[in-house]
Amino acid sequence: MADIEATAKNDEKFFATSRVGDFELSIDATGEDGPSPDEIVVADYAACYSFAFRAGADREHDLSLGAIRTEAEASLTDDDFLESVSLTVHVEDDLDDEQVDALIELGEELCHVHQAVKEELHADINVVPNSS
Repeated sequence: MADIEATAKNDEKFFATSRVGDFELSIDATGEDGPSPDEIVVADYAACYSFAFRAGADREHDLSLGAIRTEAEASLTDDDFLESVSLTVHVEDDLDDEQVDALIELGEELCHVHQAVKEELHADINVVPNSS
């Protein structure tokens, strides 16, 4: 049994409705009727990294950071594939350079999206014809 199960239903063109558990998300490759897949990845990266950054601060350094706002920017290749992502983490508390470096490293270690966007992660893809 899988740890995470999701479905995406694409009836026409480039719009899909994805379900994960009880949650539904609309995704539009054109970005007209919902966020594009790349936008979803970038937004998820920003959210996940902010969680990981806070977890590292709480667990390893006993720091309470107050509000965290993570801004994400991404560049696309000429073929519209993600090429790079830049995250800027804004925290309410004052941190010294040593704390910042340690928290960046912990955030990278603890962020599930950061760990997932690596070359070693490949999907095992199966196709079932004549089904819906």
